Amino acid sequence: MNQSQQSPGYFLAIDNGTQSVRAIVFDHNGQLIAKTKIEIEPYFSDQPGWAEQHADYFWQALCQACAQLWQQLDIPRDAIKAVSLTTQRATVIPMDAEGIPLRPAISWLDQRQVDTKPELGAVESLLMRAVGAKQAVDFFHAQAEINWIAANQPALWQQVDKLLLLSGYHNYKLTGSYTDSVASQVGFLPFDFEKLQWADSNDWKWRALPAIKREMLPELVAAGQTLGHISQQAADETGIPVGLPLIACGSDKACEVLGSGCIDSNTGSLSYGTTATFNISSAKYLEAIPFHPAYPGVTPGSFNVEMMVPRGYWMVSWFKQEFGQPEQSAATQQGVSPESLFDNLLQQVPAGSMGLTLQPYWGAGADNEGPEAKGAIIGFGDVHTRAHLYRAIIEGLTYALRAGKERMEKRSKQPITRLLVSGGGSQSDQIMQITADVFGMPVERPHTYETSALGAAIAAAVGCGVYPDFASAAANMTHAGDRFEPIADNHRVYEQLYRQVYLQMYKRLKPSYQAIRAITGYPA
Repeated sequence: MNQSQQSPGYFLAIDNGTQSVRAIVFDHNGQLIAKTKIEIEPYFSDQPGWAEQHADYFWQALCQACAQLWQQLDIPRDAIKAVSLTTQRATVIPMDAEGIPLRPAISWLDQRQVDTKPELGAVESLLMRAVGAKQAVDFFHAQAEINWIAANQPALWQQVDKLLLLSGYHNYKLTGSYTDSVASQVGFLPFDFEKLQWADSNDWKWRALPAIKREMLPELVAAGQTLGHISQQAADETGIPVGLPLIACGSDKACEVLGSGCIDSNTGSLSYGTTATFNISSAKYLEAIPFHPAYPGVTPGSFNVEMMVPRGYWMVSWFKQEFGQPEQSAATQQGVSPESLFDNLLQQVPAGSMGLTLQPYWGAGADNEGPEAKGAIIGFGDVHTRAHLYRAIIEGLTYALRAGKERMEKRSKQPITRLLVSGGGSQSDQIMQITADVFGMPVERPHTYETSALGAAIAAAVGCGVYPDFASAAANMTHAGDRFEPIADNHRVYEQLYRQVYLQMYKRLKPSYQAIRAITGYPA
């Protein structure tokens, strides 16, 4: 009898993503037992480029998701062994000494920055220039939300007692403790990504973030360890049983990689969420782009090497808002989601969208491009309709992720032989087929697209001792789903468009992007 049969259990995974908060119960085999989803407004914007949301808004959505979950659950709540929480990355919340947010959270989608430079020592600065790191250090300093708040709201900054990511905020609300997972530390923080701990006192990050002090940061706990226990107040607000252990997991992307079954560097994990990413899991620290860190994996001591398209499948929401009124109306009448009807658009258009080619840098460039990068669509003709535009969006995102795969293989010196696709976009058979055709490889989706929550549940199962380690938990709780083989004729079209058109776009359009930025000031 294996470990899971000796100690079966249920696990509550809470997933606060960018566009929704989900509360999901999984069993020890990774099967989804019950789920609720609360749609949220990702942010409000008081000025162009700003993206903020009230921390309590996220918490109330979490409480609502839990309240609705209990109405669906057919098992007693006391059958749940543990809770695990995963959230969107790099959303920052400054707290006062009473544990109250001092201002709205600054979302990872926020584009503001400071125009100062980090105060590095002369020798240190010279060394960084010599190795080519100075630009990355300056970018880190300019983008850090901490520096913007300290510079623009100094009176407020003087009241900051704790600086938390959204994960740390929810952990505090659930347990009353300032703790967070090692694998949730993704953002402009004084974190050592190679050592997987807060940076040493002599690390340059402290000088790039001069306003922050070590005591402002939460204590870090490895995934699979206990962050705290559900407090009476949290139990009253959420309905989660008081005293239940809250087990550390990781950020939503880290959990998604694990929950999709990606546990080695020969397997590529494609995430079709708000941010589209390509990841491998590595036992060694590896930077796919020099001075762009590998992020912590959920399995302690592992690293997720990532290439990113920041506003990835957010573009589906953009298309829905700007061009998808017919599908929105039809979806209301049929009682389905508008996105489910977009597959009809994909079916109307041949592979390659009759040459319409899109570069998906809506609001921010991909990891390997400069800050001036903007979105572009070329190849328009009188045959093109909004159906062609939608397919070009999906194809452009897939081209960008394929470029990430090729860069990853070059850096790791290892071939990627298996592709797993997760996230909301993976629900579409048409998108899965386009992915196989663009990559020229079979692609698989897991048995559930709720892979971020599943990754969190895997950490909870390890933390409860249902499984002795992450490898055995992943082996028992992740399962293969549908597999899509590439269509040879489609791949031939995509191969030519990818090599001869898509890969040429950025370098040829870069001067125009730079001019647009200089003339309009956008992006800042």
